[in-house]
Amino acid sequence: MEENTKPTLHQDAEPFLFRKARELRKNSTEAEQKLWGRLRNKEFLNLKFRQQHPLGNYIADFYCHSLKLVVEIDGGYHFTGIQQEKDKYRETELIKNGIQVLRFTNEEVLADVEMVLGKIGELVG
Repeated sequence: MEENTKPTLHQDAEPFLFRKARELRKNSTEAEQKLWGRLRNKEFLNLKFRQQHPLGNYIADFYCHSLKLVVEIDGGYHFTGIQQEKDKYRETELIKNGIQVLRFTNEEVLADVEMVLGKIGELVG
């Protein structure tokens, strides 16, 4: 890499995050599996999404590089005060790096994956 070329958030991720991401892919939630079934292999609007993708110090549930978009699927623990603070900080850091973040609950994905896909599609234009 050239000296004046800034590495991407993916390149800045620590090796242990890649191992953790692999583990998370193997143990994904029902909601993550349902959404991944619609996003994988460029099946949604021909967009390439990655599942459990390291970005800096974080692992995004789903990431689309061409849109600079993270899609997060939140389970119950995301609604605790401490986790909400962590999520807000993480989202702020991603936004500083030009990445948009969409959040959905497990229940939203399981009940209406088409609505979730519609919200993602709105960003494409």
